[in-house]
Amino acid sequence: MRNEKVYLVLIALAAGFAFGEMYAPRPAEATNRDMIQLQTDVSRLIESVNNLNTSVEQKHAVLKTLLEQSLDNVNKLSTNMGALGQTVQQVQATTSSRLDAMGTQLQAMVDNMDELKSRLGKINQQMADTQGTLQSIDAKLGGGAPQQPGPSGPQGSAASAPIPAGQSAVPVPSVQPGPPPSADVLYASGRRDFDTGKYDLARQEFADYLKYYPDTDLAGNAEFYEGEISFAQGNYQDAVSAYDHVLLDYPKSFKLAASRLKKGLALLEMGQQAAAIRELREVARRHPGTDEARKANAKLHEIATGGR
Repeated sequence: MRNEKVYLVLIALAAGFAFGEMYAPRPAEATNRDMIQLQTDVSRLIESVNNLNTSVEQKHAVLKTLLEQSLDNVNKLSTNMGALGQTVQQVQATTSSRLDAMGTQLQAMVDNMDELKSRLGKINQQMADTQGTLQSIDAKLGGGAPQQPGPSGPQGSAASAPIPAGQSAVPVPSVQPGPPPSADVLYASGRRDFDTGKYDLARQEFADYLKYYPDTDLAGNAEFYEGEISFAQGNYQDAVSAYDHVLLDYPKSFKLAASRLKKGLALLEMGQQAAAIRELREVARRHPGTDEARKANAKLHEIATGGR
């Protein structure tokens, strides 16, 4: 369209110039020279216009190619960014899962260490008691007189021990309740049943542990696992009560941070968000750097962003 306009302008100029030359009183030879010069100039002008048009088309083609390449690069970059975002999300999810698994394993190791410390303490106490008993026996053996043998045989025994009147010759044994299982057996049984999902049985075993051994190092753990059973069964009020017992009655328990964290989560399940937030903040403040503090901060962030 542009070229046609240029051609029309050139033709009009040439026609006007030729028209003026036709009616101007000039010599024929001069007119011929001017016509030849005019044709030459018009040819050059047309050639220049053609060259300019060719140059413009070439530059337009180059710009179009560059633009297409830029768009391709942008699309590739967008695709790479999307893939990178997915990779980052997968890495975060994997890292979070691994941290949770490591936290669970670490908690199990801590529990085992607690049990081991308690057992070592009991073994030391038993060794001390045994040593005291041995010393007492040595003292008796060193200062006691030899015992005189009594009459032997059933006749001698009967003669030396006549049966009083009104009493039976066969003694009636009295039924005495057996001693409770040892603390180690009770706690180990409770943990085993808890880990395998036998919550009712585990609850009874932990309750017996607290009944017979309320002052041991693992009593706080037993109370904590009672709360864990209630939490797992959806009895959040009972869980909060058990966690409070750990926090109030066992200030040196290994489960303080875990009890406060789970108390906050139980309150959150009960709809008491303000109280839950206070407990979670206390976990982060009292136990910084722990796995419980990390979980508390994550839950606080989730509440703040409306993720729950």
